Amino acid sequence: MTGVLNLFTAFGLATSAGLNAYLPLLVVALLARFTDLVTLNPPWDALESWWVIGALTVLLVIEILVDKVPAADTVNDAIQTFVRPVAGALLFAASAGVVGNTHPVLAMICGLLVAGGVHAVKATARPLITGTSGGLLNPVVSTAEDGLSFVLAVLAIVLPLLGALLLLTLIIWFARRWWRRHQRPSAVEW
Repeated sequence: MTGVLNLFTAFGLATSAGLNAYLPLLVVALLARFTDLVTLNPPWDALESWWVIGALTVLLVIEILVDKVPAADTVNDAIQTFVRPVAGALLFAASAGVVGNTHPVLAMICGLLVAGGVHAVKATARPLITGTSGGLLNPVVSTAEDGLSFVLAVLAIVLPLLGALLLLTLIIWFARRWWRRHQRPSAVEW
């Protein structure tokens, strides 16, 4: 059962990284540094370094501020297209290393795909939200994304099963919304 929970942790952290690359990395780094909740094996234990924690803190503050500004958030999402999947790959590999015989490359590919998929949805939706609201909703949506990223990261570590259930609920909710939107009757064609 421990291996399954660790897998839920890996998926939860990678999903969180798809929303905000630096937040789950910082959560893992701080929990590994100050608690027994997270134990990072080499080479992942480098996250516990004060230099890495400081750099992640600075990058997180920049990301949080820039992501609230219309147009700047689109540029940020373009830059984060490379960062978020890598963060997800690192988090997945660091936490999946305790699953058992999971090869690190396979773990990194899984994390890359999960974080990259979440980021793709976010990066596609944000310009639409900016355009339809004139940028007024950007701070609200960005704050919600940051909050969800934090909650997912913490739940993935502390209560991985609950984090997996939250993630599954969100996936089902978004899928149902997408399905309903695409099932509307179209105009009569002549």
